[in-house]
Amino acid sequence: MDKKKLNKKYTLFILFMTLLCCQSNVLGQSKKNQAILDSFKNKERVVYKTINGVELDMIIFYPDDSIIKSENPWMLHVHGGGWAGGDKYKVFRKSFFGTLKSLVNKGVVCATIEYRRTRGGSTAYEAVIDAKDAARFLLKNAEKFKLDKVKYGIWGGSAGGHLSLVTALGKDLDFLGDKELSNISLKFKCIASYFPATSLINPDLVPGSLFEKQQSYTRILGDSLRNKPKLARLLSPTELLNKNSPPILLLHGEDDKVLPIINSTYMIEVAKQKNADVELLIIKNAGHSFNGANISPSMEELNEYATNFILSHLNEIK
Repeated sequence: MDKKKLNKKYTLFILFMTLLCCQSNVLGQSKKNQAILDSFKNKERVVYKTINGVELDMIIFYPDDSIIKSENPWMLHVHGGGWAGGDKYKVFRKSFFGTLKSLVNKGVVCATIEYRRTRGGSTAYEAVIDAKDAARFLLKNAEKFKLDKVKYGIWGGSAGGHLSLVTALGKDLDFLGDKELSNISLKFKCIASYFPATSLINPDLVPGSLFEKQQSYTRILGDSLRNKPKLARLLSPTELLNKNSPPILLLHGEDDKVLPIINSTYMIEVAKQKNADVELLIIKNAGHSFNGANISPSMEELNEYATNFILSHLNEIK
């Protein structure tokens, strides 16, 4: 056998094994997600809107029957995944899972959503519209889902942290979606945003981050920053922040190389200038998604911190 044919067969074999490994990992993660989902006694899958024939759904987790009320505070979770990937099961990741369990155990209904990801012409703008529509849908059907119409907040990490901020800080009229939900106004009580992007227009945040690559802007804006400056500003949390914004908790690893901590420290600076209520919990020795050895505070501690922040603003600490 000649060398070219041998190299071709070797390349095909490596490709096959890579695909097999990826499929195995996906199946393994799917089984793990299902096992975690099964551990929640009270939950349901709900489609909150259908667009272009595609159903966008959410999973709603309810507190135990012994503590649930006719009206309960609630939190909306927006998953990460680089704006182009991820799914609603990201809430089961270690960064969020402890908080999810604690909130549900303390009487808070939690919903985790799917949204349009940046593929096939969709941008982060449509993702924000979907997140807003998910919240509008829950408010419209508050009685059905046993939700309080005032006590609610939003949280998420990475791309989901960014989208959570824009969803809560952006004006409703700038992000209109489903016409049947457009008359419902949103007023979130709090935002918990983990390792987010906070500005798409500040060049000081670019070095050492994923925004050094042009495709990151293309993924979020559908075009270059140069061609979409107005959209970039509309999707920049620091530009949307004001003194009347809901309280915000930022959680960020000091060694984050994907979305460096300067994203959060910059937002703290802007908050001081605008007299907005924003605090930052820095996780030492932690990279993106709080990966790292000997992180401080620990995963359990930061989950508890986020839980207490959320509960305090939903007036549910007992």
